[in-house]
Amino acid sequence: MMPWLLCGLGLVILLLAGDALVRGAVNLSLRLGVPALIVSLTIVAFGTSAPELLIAVNAVADNADGIALGNVVGSNTANILMVLGIPAIIATLHTSHCNSRKSYVLMLMATVLFIGLAMCGTLTIWSGLILLTALALFLADAFRDARTHRKNCCGDEEEDEVLEGLEEADPSMPVWKIGIYLGLGLIGLPLGADLLVDNATIIARMYDVSEPIIGLTLVAIGTSLPELATTVMATLRKQADVALGNVIGSNMFNLLAIMGIATLIGPITVDPEFLRFDLWVMLGASLLIFPFVFLKKDITRLWGLGLAGLYIGYLLVLF
Repeated sequence: MMPWLLCGLGLVILLLAGDALVRGAVNLSLRLGVPALIVSLTIVAFGTSAPELLIAVNAVADNADGIALGNVVGSNTANILMVLGIPAIIATLHTSHCNSRKSYVLMLMATVLFIGLAMCGTLTIWSGLILLTALALFLADAFRDARTHRKNCCGDEEEDEVLEGLEEADPSMPVWKIGIYLGLGLIGLPLGADLLVDNATIIARMYDVSEPIIGLTLVAIGTSLPELATTVMATLRKQADVALGNVIGSNMFNLLAIMGIATLIGPITVDPEFLRFDLWVMLGASLLIFPFVFLKKDITRLWGLGLAGLYIGYLLVLF
């Protein structure tokens, strides 16, 4: 009974931490005068990817390559299908208002780069350095966009447009309070995910579930819960930029930062099954959000049901 109770506690912590992180991110974007999308692509995405980083590094150190790779690949698939699907069932995600084309293209490029490196059979330290270099270029580009936006800021008129419909937005919020919100979110998310993943893994092993399946399902879902918690709260607070930016940014951090850092700990052997199936599912899931980015479509409840249904189908195929 104890593992089940600890799983529930982890879920509660995740939801509370996700709410704090969204509040902090929105108000930080107002404070800095940069779009919420840029904050979500960087600070929020890095924070919600922290559980994946901890698990991947520990898994490589313990020679559990299946969990390390399955964690990232499964998490990226879950981020698209589950993390965008479930919140859209609760309320429509107004992604038609988001300007995320460039970040989405960069995410696709990161996905293709990672698949190309994985096809070599082993992710070595040189693979990691390539991934980390790509990450540095992405962060430099985000920083340049932020500076450009501040220079071109329209002042009070633009600020009023940003504030419209945001209950928690307060451009005069003290820096220390923003820091507390961000700190609670960034600390609480990995803590909640760690509780949930560790105890879910204990439960799975009680039923003799294999290591790669644990990585692709329980661990991947568990480490995607920070993104889910953040996206649900962003959806309820009508912050589609935060929701979409969180998913796109998190997927990029998973592939470039987490796998890049993990290869510094040791080489990661790519199971042939990943090359035959799971990597292509991840790429296919990423392509599914093309209409919401380039055709300015909202993720309605019907789309949400479709995305979530596809994820359930993927899990059924795995099992």
